[in-house]
Amino acid sequence: MACFKVEICGVNTSRLPLLGEEEKMALMRRVKENDTDARETFIRGNLRLVLSVIQRFSGTSENVDDLFQVGCIGLIKAIDNFDMSQGVRFSTYAVPMIIGEIRRYLRDNNSIRVSRSLRDTAYKAIYTREALTRRNNREPTVMEVASEIGINKEDIVFAMDAIQSPVSLYEPVYTEGGDKLCIMDQVRDTRNTESVWVENIALKDAMDRLSPREKRIIEMRFFQGKTQMEAAGELDISQAQISRIEKMALRNMKSYLTQ
Repeated sequence: MACFKVEICGVNTSRLPLLGEEEKMALMRRVKENDTDARETFIRGNLRLVLSVIQRFSGTSENVDDLFQVGCIGLIKAIDNFDMSQGVRFSTYAVPMIIGEIRRYLRDNNSIRVSRSLRDTAYKAIYTREALTRRNNREPTVMEVASEIGINKEDIVFAMDAIQSPVSLYEPVYTEGGDKLCIMDQVRDTRNTESVWVENIALKDAMDRLSPREKRIIEMRFFQGKTQMEAAGELDISQAQISRIEKMALRNMKSYLTQ
């Protein structure tokens, strides 16, 4: 995602105005008095804030114009809900609102579908976490969020996990000198180790030494999970014969593997 293009959604970002804190507060007072011109000036004067936020999402595949529009929605919501009596800077209040709006957009457009009830629980937890953060000036614990909204902490954790965006195994996590280290490079495969490969090769060699009927019975019994009765029915022989051939085949395989 190219977050550094000059024109986004028809807006020349290189020419966006930069408002001082006193100017922002003066405009906000007029905004609260329903001055539409002041509102437009205030929004335009804070678009740089939206730009700085969407750069945090440069690792996503979303179109930068779409993220900018969603970020502007978060900015407008922040303007509508900003309380001047709290004595905090507007940017301090607006940034979490913009981030939250973009994250909700990314979750709602996720290709992995999540049930509405899970999304509702997750969004309620997110709103509550943001409110507690603003109220206490710190990140709340899961227990505090759960207590605030009356939902079990396990349900909150499950819902939050469900709406997380999937990460590609080929996502770079470290780059040095042109060499990239991806998530896949740090994932351990405990089922396909060298010792397992050697065992599989040896087992295949041992089975190849069996007669076609012995090999067929071993495959049916230990690879397909069939009972001796089922194997007997398919091969049209008695269960006693299956048992005798199976024991002989296993004995021959053990003999080969322990040589």
